[in-house]
Amino acid sequence: MEHDQEIIRQAVRQRYGEIAKKKDTSCCGPASSCCGGNNVMSADAIARALGYSTKDLEGIPQGANMGLGCGNPKALAALKPGETVLDLGSGGGFDCFLAARQVGENGRVIGVDMTPEMVSKARDNASQMGIANVEFRLGEIEHLPVADNSVDVILSNCVINLAAEKAQVYRDAFRVLKAGGRLAISDVVATRPLPEALQQDLALRAACVSGAETIAHLTQILQQAGFADIRIQPKDESRTFIKEWVPGQKVEEYIVSATIEALKPA
Repeated sequence: MEHDQEIIRQAVRQRYGEIAKKKDTSCCGPASSCCGGNNVMSADAIARALGYSTKDLEGIPQGANMGLGCGNPKALAALKPGETVLDLGSGGGFDCFLAARQVGENGRVIGVDMTPEMVSKARDNASQMGIANVEFRLGEIEHLPVADNSVDVILSNCVINLAAEKAQVYRDAFRVLKAGGRLAISDVVATRPLPEALQQDLALRAACVSGAETIAHLTQILQQAGFADIRIQPKDESRTFIKEWVPGQKVEEYIVSATIEALKPA
């Protein structure tokens, strides 16, 4: 029996609210568990392992990089000066701040997160940096507080798998993208169906495990939302860090990180 959608939202919101309130700026310390499990690596070390450069990490407010991702969506996006970028599940604002550098003062970055503590943290981080072209909005990624046809690029880093209604996430992403706009997402995907016990574990749902879709189903969701030029590239090497998310459960046999790219037809 599947969990009610609101129960899933509450579990995810509670988990990430607790992470946002931690005094330790890395959620991936020995006593914590997020999309990094009981990982003793620092948030910066995790970011480097996921493809972020030392330059990316320079000048970012302490606490913005929380080690919560499973890839580097900015690397996919090829952001251009003047573009409007939307980050789904923006957390402490890490990818938003990196995107702001790319799009420049004539560009704009919007971060949306459903956890009030995360939005507050991101806004505090933006204030520290004195950045004028980034804003953070409280909202669910299934129902984005963003105007139709207003965004050039949508980023997201290991968040959409947490959503209770993934098809609705992609339908709303399609709505807010301009014609010719693009998705540049990192997320987990299932390489084979997860056992029922894993699927029904709410803690694993909030830990970026049991909400993973198969590539075939995710492709179908994107097509039905209206996207074209869909490219989903699994990264088998990600099993190395995924196995540390839930030690002993062998979740790496079922899920991997993937890059997800698609276009809204012009």
